[in-house]
Amino acid sequence: MTDELGKVEKPEAKQYEGKRKLYLVPLIYTYEGAPSDYTEKYELYWTQVQAHIRNLESKMGTVDLVYHESVTIAGDKGLEIMEKLSPLSCKITKERCQSGAKLEVIEDAELTEETMDWERHFMMGFISNKVAKTISELYAEASRRRYEHIANRINETLDQDNAAILFIRENHRVQFPKDIEVFSVAPPALDEINRWLRDRSQQVEQEVPGESTQEETSAEQESARGQTEEETSTEAEPEDKESSKETEKE
Repeated sequence: MTDELGKVEKPEAKQYEGKRKLYLVPLIYTYEGAPSDYTEKYELYWTQVQAHIRNLESKMGTVDLVYHESVTIAGDKGLEIMEKLSPLSCKITKERCQSGAKLEVIEDAELTEETMDWERHFMMGFISNKVAKTISELYAEASRRRYEHIANRINETLDQDNAAILFIRENHRVQFPKDIEVFSVAPPALDEINRWLRDRSQQVEQEVPGESTQEETSAEQESARGQTEEETSTEAEPEDKESSKETEKE
């Protein structure tokens, strides 16, 4: 049974000394015109993430590296990109960088752009099943190569007895090296956000069918999760669940 990290005492945490540690944070986005109740949950989520990371650092060690999906440039320029992409994860990153951590690039720009382009095709929808199948296969292959690259970069840059944060979408398919201890940061607000998105979808289904309303709700979910529904149904390799050693919850 997975222990809740909030209950792991410092003596028990000694078993992780000398090991490579990865604090895995689901990347949640907001979007223009988001309802106030969603915005409240979004802001609460990142407040809880910050608190949980600090708790991790007090037990497992301070952060040496920060990894962030979709950021292909390191240094101040990378932080500028991150600020536009996800201001609250950027805030956490800046705080760690001011304490000596380094923003490390794990993305390949060409692979990232290719994956995003195929993803946009999914959002357009298809008439032909043949085209849908072809695009699905191309997207799955691009995603596989992208996630493989991310795993390799983490393996190359995360040293022994170091800790890193990885900000990445919840349904990623990165296969982490087996010697890395992965701690999943999953604060209560994450469940609240996912529940809000499910309820929002059900609410639309119960209303009078309308194409514009359905498209609006779909766009909300994609913006919040940073993904399309098709991504969760592609035939890319599933995430290795055994790699998540602990879960950080209150």
